[in-house]
Amino acid sequence: MIKLSQLNRVFRTHEVETTALDSINLTVSDGEFVAIMGPSGCGKSTLLSILGLLDGPSSGSYLFDGTEVSGFSEQQMANLRKASIGFVFQSFNLIDELTVFENVALPLQYQNVSKAELNQRVEEILKRVGIDHRADHLPQQLSGGQQQRVAVARALVINPKLILADEPTGNLDSKNSQEVMAMLRELNREGTTVIMVTHSETEGDYADRVVRLLDGRILVDKASQVTQPSHVA
Repeated sequence: MIKLSQLNRVFRTHEVETTALDSINLTVSDGEFVAIMGPSGCGKSTLLSILGLLDGPSSGSYLFDGTEVSGFSEQQMANLRKASIGFVFQSFNLIDELTVFENVALPLQYQNVSKAELNQRVEEILKRVGIDHRADHLPQQLSGGQQQRVAVARALVINPKLILADEPTGNLDSKNSQEVMAMLRELNREGTTVIMVTHSETEGDYADRVVRLLDGRILVDKASQVTQPSHVA
């Protein structure tokens, strides 16, 4: 699904040049669950932004599903994002004035789907993540764990090829963190490719593979050595 070759990202000002990513080589296959880990400032967020087509590399190659996307225009990147990539953020990024149903339906507004199909897909995905009983509630009426379930549902409703999760439990307590991670693990077992940035070793254990960055370089890339948790939220 993803192949990065000698990928670099350099940020420049008039006085300073900062290398955020340095000669990154990374391949992610369909159906993998990969955790990207490392200290603050190591390049995790920059890498996730490039993987999610929110930013482009300074040099190098990025193949997404066999297509070279490193030279894509902003519009080309936006079109591919809307069709193929679901995002889950630490801060949920839900719209307070919209109901759970309306928040999840938002990505479908950018696709050519009928109202009937939209309603069906939203209802199905809300059931899949166990939040359908809250469809008419507003985000502030939900717990943090429930809000993150809504965010996951919003990411999944477009049937993405890839889910990118940026510190998905960063604002949750331990119980809700476990439930959200178990849900991501289960979605991955059902076939969804997941790439997650996390500081948490516990959350990293849910992944099949851990990629550790340091100073913009891949330091470690290996299969997780921990038995996968089997519980499901």
